[in-house]
Amino acid sequence: MLDIRKLRLLRELAHRETIAAVADALSYTPSAVSQQLTALEREAGVPLLERTGRRVTLTPAAHGLVGHTESILAILEQATAELVQGRTTLAGTLRIGTFPTAIRTILAPALVILSTEHPALELTVTELDPALAPDALRAETLDIALIQEYDYVPVDPGAALDTEPLLEETIYLAALSDSSLAGHRQTSWIAGTPGTLCHTMTVRACQAAGFTPRIRHHADDFDAVLELVAAGAGVALVPELGARTPPPTVTLTPLDARRRTRIAYRRGMAAHPAVRAARTALRRAAAHRDH
Repeated sequence: MLDIRKLRLLRELAHRETIAAVADALSYTPSAVSQQLTALEREAGVPLLERTGRRVTLTPAAHGLVGHTESILAILEQATAELVQGRTTLAGTLRIGTFPTAIRTILAPALVILSTEHPALELTVTELDPALAPDALRAETLDIALIQEYDYVPVDPGAALDTEPLLEETIYLAALSDSSLAGHRQTSWIAGTPGTLCHTMTVRACQAAGFTPRIRHHADDFDAVLELVAAGAGVALVPELGARTPPPTVTLTPLDARRRTRIAYRRGMAAHPAVRAARTALRRAAAHRDH
């Protein structure tokens, strides 16, 4: 019988690509991960890893096993959800991950709803870049999270997660005057930290307009981005939730591009009472964000 804990390590290696990253995510030492994966190979009776120096890649058999592991873990999550449904009071800890611009407008109202309707539920919130949320959900450091994608930056959360749409936002060009993307070929740009979805969105949107932006400043807080625009430091792309209170000198020009936010959770968790309550509260808060 294959050990589910070892299978989970193999699944994480498929996503994170290095043993060190798996160890860091799941609080193991790299040597412990290597030992567990070697033991899994013995249990499986076929090679699962190809080692070239320090580099490790999965064999075709390992990739097939990862697919089965996703299904097994989803079934276990569903079984847990069904057990919890028998409780009369919704209690325990619910770990929620979100991005900064959603905290004030969506998450805070949702927390009020959850705390009022389920006072025994212990809520914890982690602010993180949406690109990191799928890994955190798979590693079970989060139970539910808000993830994003842009028109120019599609995101595949992977087979381990289920998602559902929450809201769609307009993307604005923030500048000191009404203008178009193409009119800022030679302008300095302000974008998020390299590696974030916001940074990638800025680069790809500009490339679609026929040029590569000259990014001079990096800032992840949209209030700070708008203040930099107001100071004449450059122009930027800002989603609707981040552009609610722009400085009076900043002009927001709507673009055709959109940012979409989805609720994400592990497969099999949709019917878990705490996750279901959070999904409902988030949808209610998103529907009333402008009221």
